[in-house]
Amino acid sequence: MDIHVIAINGVADFGLSAIVDTLNYANQLAPMLDPSPAPLNVTVVGVRRRVRTANGLIVPVQSIDRQSRPDAIVTPALGPVTPDAIEAALEQPELRDIKAAMIAKANDEVWIGAACTATLLLAETGLLNGHTATTSWWLAPLFRRRYPQVSLDDSRMLIVSAPFVTAGAALAHVDLALGLVRRRSPALAALTARYLLVDSRASQAAYAIPDHLAHADPLVERFEGWARRNLSKGFNLADAAVAVGTSERTLARRLQSTLGKTPLGFFQDLRVEHAVHLLQTSHESVDRVAEQVGYADGVTLRGLLRRKLGRSVRDLRTTL
Repeated sequence: MDIHVIAINGVADFGLSAIVDTLNYANQLAPMLDPSPAPLNVTVVGVRRRVRTANGLIVPVQSIDRQSRPDAIVTPALGPVTPDAIEAALEQPELRDIKAAMIAKANDEVWIGAACTATLLLAETGLLNGHTATTSWWLAPLFRRRYPQVSLDDSRMLIVSAPFVTAGAALAHVDLALGLVRRRSPALAALTARYLLVDSRASQAAYAIPDHLAHADPLVERFEGWARRNLSKGFNLADAAVAVGTSERTLARRLQSTLGKTPLGFFQDLRVEHAVHLLQTSHESVDRVAEQVGYADGVTLRGLLRRKLGRSVRDLRTTL
């Protein structure tokens, strides 16, 4: 299986090394299995002979060959992390050649993966239009604004919408690499994950910071403030719309376009966030915590936490 890892000037050091190291660990562990899977042939490619990473390291790079046909190409994150810096990075002349290579490989039915900020680069090509994708939870508002034709599900860590695979933030580069290994051998992917101490992390929901996302739109930010003041009360869309000075329809539309959620869905996210905070910072009973975030009893709250985060109250209380 031939895998090309694309290195762009300013590539995130961790993203590049996480993908390459995970694939190389898999190759070293493969002989432990019987039968042993064929090796993964990993090549770092780009449009330059060498690139400088975000932290200033120099990495030798082989030239992208438009005629080659690897089994997969993978793009690690770009270095910038703020929306303005990311949008500026996407305008780099170097990326025109990278996008052209992605489109050419997609036409050859090559498996294409991207993680974190590189998911925006993949979306820039138009290849993701009509597909479901994920990105880092904190990039979701920017992603939705720039690529409305992509069905974004930022709650998930990894999404396969053949032949494209997208992954979330920094540590999701490991998930992306393990996905490549899994295509060669599920047993090898499981073994590699055990050696790397990588747990199954299907969702990003436990890591998202709702108020960070809300700041992407002033109206959504006002709604977030109203919601936090009313967590212990029942949700009423009409009251929320009046409080933030807009119509119910406009409020729902802005929440959907910015966060991909309904007003009630975001309200519930804030309840979950506050409940987790109380569980981890106080000795209040589960029933008392449930009351403070507007639920009738602890049973309802337990079920919600399990459904939203995949974690129990005991798990949350033992996590610092």
